[in-house]
Amino acid sequence: MAAGSTFGEIFKVTTFGESHGRALGCVIDGCPAGLPLSEADLIPFMARRKPGQSEYTTARNEDDAPEILSGVFEGITTGTPISILIRNKDQHSKDYSDIADIFRPGHADYTFEKKFGIRDYRGGGRSSGRETAARVAAGAVASKLLNGYGIKACAYTKSIGPVNISRYDENEMNSLYMPDHAAYEKASEYIKRLRSEGNSAGGIIECVIKGVPAGLGDPVFGKLDARLALAVMSIGAVKGFEVGDGFEAALSTGIDNNDAFIPAPDGGIMKATNHSGGILGGISDGSDIIFRCAVKPTASISMLQQTVDKSGRPEDIMIKGRHDPVIVPRAVAVVEAMADLVIADALLASLHDRSGNIKSIISEV
Repeated sequence: MAAGSTFGEIFKVTTFGESHGRALGCVIDGCPAGLPLSEADLIPFMARRKPGQSEYTTARNEDDAPEILSGVFEGITTGTPISILIRNKDQHSKDYSDIADIFRPGHADYTFEKKFGIRDYRGGGRSSGRETAARVAAGAVASKLLNGYGIKACAYTKSIGPVNISRYDENEMNSLYMPDHAAYEKASEYIKRLRSEGNSAGGIIECVIKGVPAGLGDPVFGKLDARLALAVMSIGAVKGFEVGDGFEAALSTGIDNNDAFIPAPDGGIMKATNHSGGILGGISDGSDIIFRCAVKPTASISMLQQTVDKSGRPEDIMIKGRHDPVIVPRAVAVVEAMADLVIADALLASLHDRSGNIKSIISEV
């Protein structure tokens, strides 16, 4: 797991490439054979994350057109590694030549230098948010697999700065991925004001995963919520994570926080409420899985900041180039992709939880 570039245990994804390199991409190992898959399946997912799509994103113009190089034959997955390539076409590396020896506040420049003794200063190299394009491509494959079993993840912007949505209406989804038009208009004004100052905004992304059966996840170190936390916290701009009521549970009481079990209309069992966010003891309980993550403001801002160079000499810095005034809208697709990867991996891992599952597989061979 060198440099933390591989994620998953069975549905395993390795990403590669840098922000200003020739290309980036991913290799997916463990995707079952027989899944219909084409580049057209990936494009809608890539479009939600790619730059240059609105006034709230960087002006970098990348098609983010995924190329499937292996693992698919005649439109069907073969069970062998799926490799996907995404070419970089609009790098402006010269924008970073002036800061080759300077540590940018809020970035990974200093920590990369201390860890590796070398860093790619062109847009952050491997630490750039551009790496997440490969995650979204892999997540699109996981989503295609999950949809066949009635499982669907949906992420959206819950808040930007002080502006929170007060309703969810998918028909009102917009370029900020806020399902509330009134909140969208307020958030737009907030972002425009900050951008005019050369500043940036943060926000909160919420994700709801529907259709997850009870029983996914493991009870100790492999808890489903722990895996989701690892996946989402691995996104560079994410600084906080919570499931269900999250930190609000600390203000609650046992009788209020516990979810009562009741008979389901279909004769099964369900919960009367969902304070747990769909996970109990690290294992999915059959309810919607709900989690949120906090995304920090874009670190690259056009305001004068204090820093130092490699020798520790004080410097003033004003970052040039093309940068998002808010990362949240493009990060929505990344959060959703990571959720899909976690659930796909947990679903495949569940096949060995009971001997009956193995017998059913053998009987079909």
